[in-house]
Amino acid sequence: MEQQLTDRPRSAAILAEHARWVARAKTPHVGFAAARARGAIVVDADGREYIDFSGGVGSLNVGHCHPKVVAAVRDQLDKFMHTDYAVVPYEVYVEVCRRLCEAVPGNSPKKALLFNTGAEAVENAVKIARYATGRPAVIAFEGAFHGRTYMAMSLTSRVHPYKAGFGPFVPEVYRIPYPNPYRGITTDMVMESLQRLFRAGVAATDVAAIIVEPVQGEGGYIVPPDDFLPRLRDVADEHGIVLIVDEVQTGFGRTGRMFAVEHVGVEPDLMTVGKSLGGGLPLSAVVGKATLMDAPVPGGLGGTFPGNPVACAAALAVFDIIQEENLLARAEAIGRTMLERMRGWVERYPFVGDARGRGAMVGLEIVKDKESKQPDGQLTQRIVRRAWENGVIILQAGLEGNVLRFPMPLVITDEQLNRGLDILERSMQEAAAAR
Repeated sequence: MEQQLTDRPRSAAILAEHARWVARAKTPHVGFAAARARGAIVVDADGREYIDFSGGVGSLNVGHCHPKVVAAVRDQLDKFMHTDYAVVPYEVYVEVCRRLCEAVPGNSPKKALLFNTGAEAVENAVKIARYATGRPAVIAFEGAFHGRTYMAMSLTSRVHPYKAGFGPFVPEVYRIPYPNPYRGITTDMVMESLQRLFRAGVAATDVAAIIVEPVQGEGGYIVPPDDFLPRLRDVADEHGIVLIVDEVQTGFGRTGRMFAVEHVGVEPDLMTVGKSLGGGLPLSAVVGKATLMDAPVPGGLGGTFPGNPVACAAALAVFDIIQEENLLARAEAIGRTMLERMRGWVERYPFVGDARGRGAMVGLEIVKDKESKQPDGQLTQRIVRRAWENGVIILQAGLEGNVLRFPMPLVITDEQLNRGLDILERSMQEAAAAR
């Protein structure tokens, strides 16, 4: 980091070592280093507390170091840490797959397979779809984010910093707009783009899969109209296309349901999950219709570490915590509080263009003015900086980097939430005044 904060000497020393030893592609988002964290609070190396509205980019729905997750991890560590499930299987892996299959929507028989990261789950979902259909093409959406490995990066939309300079990308990936009510992109327009793609870009009979986020994450926390996913489901059924729903960021209670597709009654063919599944440890999965999941030959999918027993033990605790602490209802309550406050900001501040969300997946779009709706990524960046300097960690999103997003732990207290929103509002005022 360029800034060496004199009131944070230990963090400054750690960041100086970062600059010496860590490749610059891994650039810290904030100007301090964490020393410990619990719930929705992070404490830096110099003892200062921060309210965490970032939640490990949505990986900590049950909070930092939840006692039940920590206890489950310690218990598993006393038993064994690793075997490679494909060599020596173990019960916790099977239990995670069972809980996933029971949790995803739809009446079709389900099976699951575990991986390490969201990108790895996406890669394998595409492999399954291509193997099962014998088709090459995949359709993704403008604004999509599906990861940084090559297939996932090819599906991802944002060029900077994710794609520029890293090509060539995986072929047979096609892209259409994602509905965006604030920007006037309707479901009808998206469906027409899809039909035009079938006429002028790729034959529907060559498409293995359509992959879609039920609420776009990196794209700007965009909530599509409720008819979008059902109509996409109809098109996929019409042409024998596998519908992959990417719930890596939206899953495990973030939107007020276990999975976001439940809001519109759609059953995916395949679903990718990750992030909060592991409670802070790397774990992801593909879960879907058994006929599709069983299509690849034995040994066709796998890896050395996927479904590590320690991460699986954490995941089983996550399932229990979500139920026992009623985190789905908590997500709805968090979202109501945030949107009520933020819609007031839309009325009050000329640079706040839109406040939107589903459950606790809430985004705030920053613009240069309300008439043009021109994105203001620079102001957004200043707000992010002022926020962490004032004690709240927040994130940017959107193709232009002009959306603030808040995937905070769902265990955040009302006091922490409201204090964080107070700090955020003050930070917005300070950042705007500095223009």
